[in-house]
Amino acid sequence: MTLKELKIKTNVVKRIYKEHLAYGKEAQDQQKRIDKLIEENADEADVRKQKEVLEETFQMIPDVKQRFAKAYKDLEDKVEDPQYEGSDELQEARTVLAEYTIEE
Repeated sequence: MTLKELKIKTNVVKRIYKEHLAYGKEAQDQQKRIDKLIEENADEADVRKQKEVLEETFQMIPDVKQRFAKAYKDLEDKVEDPQYEGSDELQEARTVLAEYTIEE
């Protein structure tokens, strides 16, 4: 595997991690929106539709976690390869592995 491929795998982990954060924020924002609609005695159909959107968001989170776990494992395997020793790409990959985790 080339240094370019290591860099790609590192960026995949970063991207999926950001996606996970975005879904978490979206779920929080959606819940606030629902709470506000209920507070304002909004139409029940509107509230129900917003709850469906929230449920769809929750359904995406396990998928993102699974993709992250796979990408993380792939990157872990690649940093063990001695051909990358001393490269900036390897240092970046190790930094990403140390900083990016998703709790279950």
